[in-house]
Amino acid sequence: MLRPSPASPLLSLPGAVPAEAPDEGVAAHYGDLFREQRALADGSGFVDLSHRGVVTVTGPERLSWLHLLLTQHVSELAPGHATEALILSAHGHIEHAVYLVDDGETTWMHTEPGHQEALIAYLESMKFFYRVEVADRTDEIAVVHLPAGSIAEAPAGAVVRETAHGRDLFLPRAELERFAADHGPAAGVLALEALRVEAHRPRLGLETDHRTIPHELGWIGTAVHLQKGCYRGQETVARVHNLGKPPRRLVFLHLDGSEVHLPPHGAPVRLASDGEEGRQLGFVTTSARHHELGPIALALVKRNVPLDAQLMAGGTAAAQEAVVEP
Repeated sequence: MLRPSPASPLLSLPGAVPAEAPDEGVAAHYGDLFREQRALADGSGFVDLSHRGVVTVTGPERLSWLHLLLTQHVSELAPGHATEALILSAHGHIEHAVYLVDDGETTWMHTEPGHQEALIAYLESMKFFYRVEVADRTDEIAVVHLPAGSIAEAPAGAVVRETAHGRDLFLPRAELERFAADHGPAAGVLALEALRVEAHRPRLGLETDHRTIPHELGWIGTAVHLQKGCYRGQETVARVHNLGKPPRRLVFLHLDGSEVHLPPHGAPVRLASDGEEGRQLGFVTTSARHHELGPIALALVKRNVPLDAQLMAGGTAAAQEAVVEP
């Protein structure tokens, strides 16, 4: 059972509507979803991600040790350089996704809400004689996201993880309300999720199931480094990359805007020509209402689904764009 993170004090802001799973503990929105999306797209505001798990690794061997466990090349990770990585099962299936940065003394990472305990349990089991210390910092450190293009200054002392999609700040949870007062307006996680879907970026637990491998989601290159070995599941990664194709592929869907309801996570994807009784070819992973594109979604479908096929996503007509080529 996942342990929930502390509920955010920003749920007391005007208009805040609590988010549902897997984002309980923060606001889904603050009363105007499209306004919040436009603000983020324009580089203003921030998103409260204080429900995400925060884990740190310290010690002189932290990077060389993490290099043996993660899919990413981190043995020489420069201070302040952001990256992302996966932890795979022995069969190459995705178990954890972490978003990390090193400040020269500590490696900071955030992961999906409630997943930090399982992540720490795995890391602790692999310490052996390495000089490293792993800590759960979720109760004291909050993650806040500043969108790409934001000119807001990070508070003094905050650890910053900067990417093309924006900056993730690790700051003391006690400073969250003051940060919100200085850097508003706040945007909810639904606005950030809509922009994530638009950018075709996968998320653990939504775009993944128990048998997902990185190739299916386009995580090769961004979270998986192909010129390194020595991590669990590496054999599967190399074999599929060099000799085969993944059994499924991620697609981006433009949904019929006349439908009132969005297809939920897990909704079946079928060929439109086969109707609602046709053979299931995949499932919807995330759907969202975008301020410019209208209703959109990501879905995981069988690799051999034709690229030009018109689809039905949970009963809603959908046109697909390839994210991962067949």
